[in-house]
Amino acid sequence: MPSLVVPEFAVTDWLKSRNFYCEILGFKCLYERPEDGFCYLSLNGAEIMIDQIGEGRTFDDGHLPVKYPFGQGLNVQIQVDEIKPLTDALADANIPLYLAVEDKWYRKDVLEVGHRQFVVADPDGYLLRFFQVLGPEVG
Repeated sequence: MPSLVVPEFAVTDWLKSRNFYCEILGFKCLYERPEDGFCYLSLNGAEIMIDQIGEGRTFDDGHLPVKYPFGQGLNVQIQVDEIKPLTDALADANIPLYLAVEDKWYRKDVLEVGHRQFVVADPDGYLLRFFQVLGPEVG
């Protein structure tokens, strides 16, 4: 089943971004349009699109990011089975974490849900928060 919400990130270098997402983070490229600098990517059911600024359709009437970091005020949460393979791959590629690995419990009504999570910035500064679930809800 496709995701009901799929963010599209305007990027400065789609090949660099594609490499970051696919070769380092393990996303799969479901399809791409190289002539437009576009890729549709998926990781465990989470889907995103990356689109080269200035190629194909570009929303340039004041909606383009103008300076690094892009996506200010936004972070995209992505659930994975385990975060360790991702943090290992990022360390191997010498890509620093924006927020170090932490275990965080969040109140959900009267229950607490646990996440082991970290945040990394992609090549254009979009913040990605990867998390794995820590056990059952408690309350």
